Amino acid sequence: MKLLEKAERIRIYIGEDDKHKGRPLADAIVVEARKLGMAGATVFRGLSGFGANSRIHTNKILRLSEDLPVVVEIVEHPERIDQFIVTLNGMINEGMITREPVKVIAYRHSKGK
Repeated sequence: MKLLEKAERIRIYIGEDDKHKGRPLADAIVVEARKLGMAGATVFRGLSGFGANSRIHTNKILRLSEDLPVVVEIVEHPERIDQFIVTLNGMINEGMITREPVKVIAYRHSKGK
């Protein structure tokens, strides 16, 4: 991705226990993004949260669920995101996907690493 080009960010909100074909969903999303040549993906694990079912997910003792919230974030060209959303729709049964424009200030990598 070149500096000053249009870019968008998608955030995929899922649960830590969510699966796709037997593997953790967050891992499966990252692998698919890499296969499709996306610019990059980052997975964040939340301390607590709740979703559409309003059940609180936390790592605190005495709670019913430890299915912690996970967010996968990807910044890419809008056209590439359009294509990836089709893939995501076949992978995600529960969760939320958001999309917004972003201004890329820098995107660098070292060659050969």
